[in-house]
Amino acid sequence: MIDAFGSEHAVAQPAATAAFANAVHALASHRPHACAHLEDALQVAPTLTAAHALAGMAGVLLAGRASLDEAATRLQRARLSIERNDGATAFERALVNALDNAVAGRLRAAADVLDDFLYREPNAFVAAKLSHALRFMTGDVDGMVSLTARLSSECERSNAGYGYLLGCHAFGLEEIGRLNEAERVGRAALEIAPDDAWGLHAVAHVFETRNQVAEGSGWLEAHRGVWTRCNNLSRHFAWHLALFALGRGDHESVLDIYDREVAGDLDGDFRDFANAASMLWRLRQAGIDPGEARWAALSEVAERHARNTTLVFGQLHFLLALIGAGRLDEAADLSDFIHESGRSTTDQANVSRNVGAELASALVQAERGAGLQAPVGFLARRLHRLGGSHAQRDVFLQALARMAQEAGDAVGLRQVLAVRRRHKADDRPVTEWLARSN
Repeated sequence: MIDAFGSEHAVAQPAATAAFANAVHALASHRPHACAHLEDALQVAPTLTAAHALAGMAGVLLAGRASLDEAATRLQRARLSIERNDGATAFERALVNALDNAVAGRLRAAADVLDDFLYREPNAFVAAKLSHALRFMTGDVDGMVSLTARLSSECERSNAGYGYLLGCHAFGLEEIGRLNEAERVGRAALEIAPDDAWGLHAVAHVFETRNQVAEGSGWLEAHRGVWTRCNNLSRHFAWHLALFALGRGDHESVLDIYDREVAGDLDGDFRDFANAASMLWRLRQAGIDPGEARWAALSEVAERHARNTTLVFGQLHFLLALIGAGRLDEAADLSDFIHESGRSTTDQANVSRNVGAELASALVQAERGAGLQAPVGFLARRLHRLGGSHAQRDVFLQALARMAQEAGDAVGLRQVLAVRRRHKADDRPVTEWLARSN
């Protein structure tokens, strides 16, 4: 049985496949309750393999050690369902094989499995959405764009996921600097799927990259009815709104947005925490003191969760919070933890070895006044390996630029700014702190 999103199931239970399609729609539009819909599907058909596998992939994407354990349990249930069904569809096998790799820490290999399947079946939207998410997490923007470029021409327009696929494509186009095309495709995605949060997000990134703060703020406010209905991605949209306020120098609005819409319950998804920590750090770099209480609240969350996050990208944001709160000994311990995590064989261990550990050490040493001990240009060129977007990683580029500037390393500063200017026009916060230091 094939649902509206092109997912083929071995179990022919219309109510179960309808519930699964509801989960895929929630995933596509970044709405809450995707996992609840999966549980509804499993109540009807306990051996619906794709429901077990998709629930497991949701655990992987949360990037927590507890959620990864749950993903491993879901993997076992998916395998057992295949045995009980006396086989599986190619779609189900691809999801299970991808989950197997992801649970083992091989996120890019998981995406490769999904991409290989999509060559045979370009209409299986959820496989494309998962591959896009995995490559986003691992900084593989070329892989993101090559997949969505092909699928945007091969996927049937009648597929319920087609508009959301265009939204994914728009985001990748923005990340490789094809801004006009990204804006066009992102707007087209919203015309097809008005609740496409990712297409909306892609266009917001275009405005941020161009430093069009008025246009960006207007875009987000005009679509507030879309993004405020999202899951925790709504906090990331609010973060973008705060970025635009920071870009126009309205620090009071930044803190107001931060308090009302960014810094809610930060004990859940690490992405929520990253929004908050990076915003306070940006204010700090702009010479604005956000107050000890805000830093203290973040550092308490960091203390609880820093070692439970499986992505170096997340660990580094916890590190920023500890530094911002003045808890330098704990920050140094976390830096050591990031270094030690590079000893394993997972994708993230490789990220730690190639950029994470050295960046963490540089951030701590700079705060201790130890002088510039890191090759800032080298680190700037490798930041993409952390995953996330250019806009998210910009907080680290700004930190590296400040390190070089304060150390009088003119060559290093030029190298970092050259990397930054490939992805973003000079904005008010950076030009102001450069002017203050000259």
